[in-house]
Amino acid sequence: MSKPKIIKIDDQEYVRADEVNIEPKTNITCLEDLIGRKVFLRTVTFHFTGKVIGVFNNTLRLEDAAWIADSGRFADAIKTGNLDEVEPVGDWNVNYDTVVDWGFWNHDLPNEQK
Repeated sequence: MSKPKIIKIDDQEYVRADEVNIEPKTNITCLEDLIGRKVFLRTVTFHFTGKVIGVFNNTLRLEDAAWIADSGRFADAIKTGNLDEVEPVGDWNVNYDTVVDWGFWNHDLPNEQK
């Protein structure tokens, strides 16, 4: 039996969430395109998670940032969002010149120390 694409509740029609295909912007052409996105950054010495809320010069301003002291198994951390050691730091600035690589963080931002 197939699932209905539209659900009706109290005479209001809703499209099923699994029927909606909304792709976040992934065509990044400049640092400003990262504003509003959650990221995992690996710098030359540290790793950070956070939501990019601003860019000035080559600095990313992160909201709800955390220093990731130990990600654990990297592939597992990226896939599941589970990290071994986390130090929340609130708002934080990261010089983009120190970023080795980065990716979108598709999980809740870690906000508890562990």
